[in-house]
Amino acid sequence: MPEVDTRPLDTARKLAEDGDLDGAARIFAELAADAAGPNRAQAAVGLAVVLQERGDVAGARAAARTALATGHPEFAAQAACLLARSFEREELTDQARAAWQAALGAGNPAYAPSAHMGLARLAEDRGETEEALRAALATAEPEISSQAAQWLAELLLDEGEAGEAAGVLLEALSVPDVTDVARLRVLLGIAHLELACLELTRAVEEGGDAGTGALAIELLARTLPLRGRDEDAEQVWRYGLDSEDPDLAEEVRLRLNRGV
Repeated sequence: MPEVDTRPLDTARKLAEDGDLDGAARIFAELAADAAGPNRAQAAVGLAVVLQERGDVAGARAAARTALATGHPEFAAQAACLLARSFEREELTDQARAAWQAALGAGNPAYAPSAHMGLARLAEDRGETEEALRAALATAEPEISSQAAQWLAELLLDEGEAGEAAGVLLEALSVPDVTDVARLRVLLGIAHLELACLELTRAVEEGGDAGTGALAIELLARTLPLRGRDEDAEQVWRYGLDSEDPDLAEEVRLRLNRGV
């Protein structure tokens, strides 16, 4: 296989780095126009970047489409991401979504995390958002997985699905070198608090001996404020204090006064 001459590309990149965007664009455009040239896809991406920096949005998109049409596993994927971000900036949702799908279609796993997150941002309903976030989490990319897990866990917690949220956060924490570990652990703690409230509520509803019932009431009433549910906590205390079981009511009274 003949060796590819990358010197024009290197020259164009150097010009761009030095601020000569016009000079870089001329070289990139010449290379991108050569349909049979070995550097067409890479040059077209370079041209798209340079034109974007020059403020030529239409030209940048045209260059990115040229790169995308080559089907190159690396540079077509890059071009699709450039297009998607460009469309997102102008809130062209349908075009942005199609571009992120094209990035996935390029088959390069390095660009899948960003594409899935892009599709999550542009999702039309909760189901699509959750599907895209789960796909982003599954890529095990340290930063994207963390972002996806946090977003998905918050959605699940809002829907009262604390167990699912905990599972998502544990999956993220198992990703090697995952970022924002502290935030993931805080959310996991919140999920566990929600699960604790659920179990304690069931324990209160199921009754039992006075000591166990009073303990469940106290734990639930003291846990709910941690989730900003002060009124619910007051109702739990009142439920115990107003119990028809005098032993339970007395146990609850002692536990309430102990915390004063």
